[in-house]
Amino acid sequence: MTNNIIEVNNVVKTFGEVRAVDGLSFSVKPGEIFGLLGPNGAGKTTTVKLILGLLELDAGKISVFDLFPSTDEITIKKKIGYVSEEPLIYKSMTAKELFDFTSSIRKLNPEDTTAKLQYYLESLEAEQYYEKLIATLSRGNKQKMQIISALLHEPELLIMDEPLTGLDAKSAKVVKEILELHSENGGSVIFSTHILEVAEEVCDRICIINKGKAVATGTMDELSKLADKAGADLEEIFLKLTQQDESVNLIIKNLRKLTNNGTKG
Repeated sequence: MTNNIIEVNNVVKTFGEVRAVDGLSFSVKPGEIFGLLGPNGAGKTTTVKLILGLLELDAGKISVFDLFPSTDEITIKKKIGYVSEEPLIYKSMTAKELFDFTSSIRKLNPEDTTAKLQYYLESLEAEQYYEKLIATLSRGNKQKMQIISALLHEPELLIMDEPLTGLDAKSAKVVKEILELHSENGGSVIFSTHILEVAEEVCDRICIINKGKAVATGTMDELSKLADKAGADLEEIFLKLTQQDESVNLIIKNLRKLTNNGTKG
């Protein structure tokens, strides 16, 4: 038994010759918003799918609620709400039909579900889309429906893969508040993103991933100490820890030189 909600230990996943996840290890605590931060292609989505049991490990070990995705997939999924990077929802359904379907497979109380739906639809200003086909909705409004569907059964763990993509500023702020409330009530969150500012604002701890490996894991204070950049923002810390700071400085220097030469000309 462990006190952590998730344990990822020395996990490896390859696709042909590509090593998408390369010896990755981290843990997620109860009541924690844990960030997976890295550029596109760093291995974040693959890691999320391994945790969900949607992909099989090549090596290493993952446990979720002291269960194993390879053998306890259904039990684990009952406790999880998942928001994918691309909305994987039934586009031939209306939003109402999606929520009815979700409530049915989750065996939710209809009265409780109706109240929650009203709350989330109002909060995300999505009431007018309730009876519209999901296929006709914008990217952001599809994302809202996916987020609401993931929240309906009040899961112990939310796994959010770039959940703010396509959302307007107001809706993004509401979703961040929902995650904060979820955490305050003892729930845990994995928040996968490539956006540094979002990770810095939302997450309690952050695992910086680069080329499938964990470069560093910790709070902002812990990461700044590792990068030897006290008081720096996450952008500076990220570039330092992924050893990209010198190359970025060189690019900026060359750009300035080019701009100055162009101005003089």
